[in-house]
This record gives sequence, structure tokens and C-alpha cells, in this order.
Amino acid sequence: MRILVTGVSGQVGAALVTRLHNEDVIAASRSVIDLAQPNNIAAVLQQLHPAIVVNAAAYTAVDQAETELELARVVNSVAPGVIARWASAKGVPLIHFSTDYVFDGHGQTGWREDDATGPLSVYGRTKLDGEDAVRSAGGISLIVRTSWVYAATGKNFLRTIARLAREREQLRIVADQIGAPTSAALIADCVQKMLNGDAESFRDRCALSNGVVHLTASGETSWYGFACAIVDGLRKRGVNLTVGEVVPIKTEDYPTPAKRPLNSRLDLTRLCQVFKIAPARWLDALDPELDVLAEELR
Repeated sequence: MRILVTGVSGQVGAALVTRLHNEDVIAASRSVIDLAQPNNIAAVLQQLHPAIVVNAAAYTAVDQAETELELARVVNSVAPGVIARWASAKGVPLIHFSTDYVFDGHGQTGWREDDATGPLSVYGRTKLDGEDAVRSAGGISLIVRTSWVYAATGKNFLRTIARLAREREQLRIVADQIGAPTSAALIADCVQKMLNGDAESFRDRCALSNGVVHLTASGETSWYGFACAIVDGLRKRGVNLTVGEVVPIKTEDYPTPAKRPLNSRLDLTRLCQVFKIAPARWLDALDPELDVLAEELR
């Protein structure tokens, strides 16, 4: 099965290419498919002629998007629509990644796929518009919403905390935003399971899921809890750290250009029932990433 993966220089795209090594994978870097140049996308897809498209590329600079509105819109909203319309016309299934930021963050329970959306930021609005563009194309598609993505490589919260913990004696981390830290490896493993089997089975599951499913690690924590787990995990693995104290703070104590949702919990019932996937707990999924990072830092 010929699978095209976009965004392969990013965390999820890179993990997908690794996990799908037994398939005929087209690793489409930005030099091949640039979502910032949507007018060129359809011609490239036609030339590559994949059997499945997995769009892991996105504009993810949440705060920067507040001032780079047009670029965020083109990459997150316009380009996914172009991909989806090509895929629909060719009968090619599309997996498209989205985010918990499409919700407004109220409440204390996990968001279900059919709950009302209400993004608080430019990033969230452009990702929601991208979802709408994919749905409007009318093809066989699955929107996969995830949250708090990290990996041992790249630019993310895990590596930021590891760097700051070696530089500072105290870390002040937001403790009133709740979600599920989700490794790129966990996401890729779950997508691989989704694609196992014949194409007809995958199409059926897309229909049963109404075209959208939530995919995160199981369990929940705050950014503060995540930071504590990183610091503790690196110390246990013999990494020398400067930090002596991790202090919980409120969102209002750490103002950012983009407003973040306080509740980023995503309900995983549909993932379990339709795709028969029960993701690992976030702490368990963190361990192998810490192993890799500690080996680099020791």
C-alpha cells in the first residue's frame, strides 16, 4: 500500500515514516509538498499517486500565529482543503491531524468528537477551518485530533524542560491547564494499527467514526505534572540537572500571545470502540522518550 506522509521533518511525520517502514511510504518533505504553496499540491499528488495520504504537516507555532495569520491560514486551512479535494476526486483515503485547540477549554471532562467547538486562538481557528475544508471535500477522510505532542527530538515541551532544568535552579510551570502529554511515537503506533488490514476495513471505520476520532495517551496531568515527570525521569537516568524546585503557577501568571484552553482532555471512547485501540498511559509512553533523551544528555 503506497502511503504518502507529509510533514516528515516534524515529530509526528518522522515517527510515522519509522513505524510504516513495511509499507511503500512516500516521505514528502517540504521540498516535495509545501503546504505554504497550495497551488502546487494537486499536481504533486497526481504525480506521486498515493493510495493513502496522511497529512501530518501543519503550522504549529501557536503564539506566532497570532501575528502570522495569513501563513497559518494557508498552511492549516487552505492546503488541507486542496489535499482533501484531490483525495476525494481520486477515491484516496485521507488522514488529517488536528488539535484539542479547536475547543474552548471549559469544563473538566474529556471532549467528545461531536462536542461544540470554540477555538480561543488563531492557531485553533485555522485548524478548525482545516477540519471543515477536509469534511467539505466529501471524500473518505479521518480527522485525528490529538494534544500536547512531544518527542525526544525536535522542538517541544520535553526538550524545553530538559534544557531549562540544566540551566535554572527554579522552574515555574502552569498547573491549571489539564491534558494528556502524547508522544509522537504513540500517535504513529496507533495510526499504524488503524491502517492494518484491508483498505475496505479502514473505509468502514472512517464511516463509523463519522470522520473524526480523538487520539491521545490515556490519563491526564497538567503541564506542571508533565514537567515534574520529566525532571524526575531524567534524574533517575543519571542526567545532571541544576533545577532544585518546580513551582506550580496559574495560567494568568504566565501570559502568552495566544490563549490556551484550560481543559484539553479528549475522550477516547470512539478510538477504543471503533478502532479497537487502547493507548498507553502518558507516563508509560514518556519512558522510552526519556531513555533516548537521557542517552543524548549524559
